[in-house]
Amino acid sequence: MIAIVVAAGNSRRMGFDKLTADLAGKPVLAHSLLAFEHCLSVKRIVLVTREDRVEEFETMARSHGIDKLAKVAPGGAERHLSVWNGIQAADAVPEDYIAVHDAARPLITPEAIENCLVLAKRHGASACACPVPDTLKRATAEGFVIGSVERDRLWAMQTPQIFLASILVHAYRQVFRTAASVTDEVSAVQKLGISVQLLNNPEQNFKITLPRDLDLARLVLANRAQNGQL
Repeated sequence: MIAIVVAAGNSRRMGFDKLTADLAGKPVLAHSLLAFEHCLSVKRIVLVTREDRVEEFETMARSHGIDKLAKVAPGGAERHLSVWNGIQAADAVPEDYIAVHDAARPLITPEAIENCLVLAKRHGASACACPVPDTLKRATAEGFVIGSVERDRLWAMQTPQIFLASILVHAYRQVFRTAASVTDEVSAVQKLGISVQLLNNPEQNFKITLPRDLDLARLVLANRAQNGQL
């Protein structure tokens, strides 16, 4: 399997660079990369970042023992363009599996990656996710409630999202051909009519978006360390 780790964002909502923020003694980005480094099924890693950070992030990855790093590729103006650049840099053959992961999800574990890959090998496409536990409401632009959203069978999507390379490449070519708007790889693959199997990931795997997320991530990692987890 080839892992594409996408680190091309600009941390607008964070107010500072979240990927280099300290998390239990390592940058957020290093935690994400190390999960794939320690996953036995991952043969190589492609890191996608802004063009002006290619050298910086390659140095960071090497300094934290990311030996599977094959290439650091420049990203695009939008996420799907960055992923496509990563796919091209991956040099995958159709029979390979490609995992796409957001670098800002540093709590992903090698076990979850392996479990997601098992489903991808069975169905061609899989993604980490978790059922939505909260009551959901629809509101106006001004914040007034106008209705409820039935949460039954609603899932919050996570990464990695893993696909047979031939499926993912076909899906992205179709996106460009039709100028479709996609927010993740599952959205692109769904447009082909292909079903994606979700992995109910029991581990915390939230995205670092706001400063408080770093505090919570530190607690999660401290608890894992206490229990002897990576």
